[in-house]
Amino acid sequence: MSLSDQSLAIVYHSPYGHTAKVADFIAQGARKVGVQVHLMDIEHLDWEALDAAQAIVFGCPTYMGNLTSGLKLFMEQSSKRWLARSWQGKLAAGFTNGGGLSGDKLAVLQQINLFAMQHGMLWSGLPMMPTGRGTQDLNRMSSFLGLMTQSDNAPVEVTPPSGDLQTALWFGEYLGLLLSRLK
Repeated sequence: MSLSDQSLAIVYHSPYGHTAKVADFIAQGARKVGVQVHLMDIEHLDWEALDAAQAIVFGCPTYMGNLTSGLKLFMEQSSKRWLARSWQGKLAAGFTNGGGLSGDKLAVLQQINLFAMQHGMLWSGLPMMPTGRGTQDLNRMSSFLGLMTQSDNAPVEVTPPSGDLQTALWFGEYLGLLLSRLK
């Protein structure tokens, strides 16, 4: 199985577009190494693509230290797959975006991680050492459980900052390469 035979699904909730932008950069990174990507907002789910993918990346904004209700509803809708163990053994990862530098993003990644573990998935964090704390730096949030990005209260065209987007690109590439190691 070549990398082009590998598929990664990214399912996300993005009410204002910032999280969708991050999801797109993750997808670009995975495509960069030849992985087929299925990018889908929770409003337009393709359950067959999710079931067929070798990896699923879950993402949503952090709202008051929690998942969005939209991603939570998606999680609940996956219960038949949980019962059938349909996603067991697939690679899983998570990401979140929020307005604050912290905003309790870790709590969201922990909730996504627990969801993936309930499905019997194999979790990948973000194994990148932080390069600093400026908006141009990679992994400036110093997150290891998954990808954290931050958006100012500004239009999606200008935020998240380039360092966060480059970290998302790196994360997608890393996940794509990890798939080749798991085959």
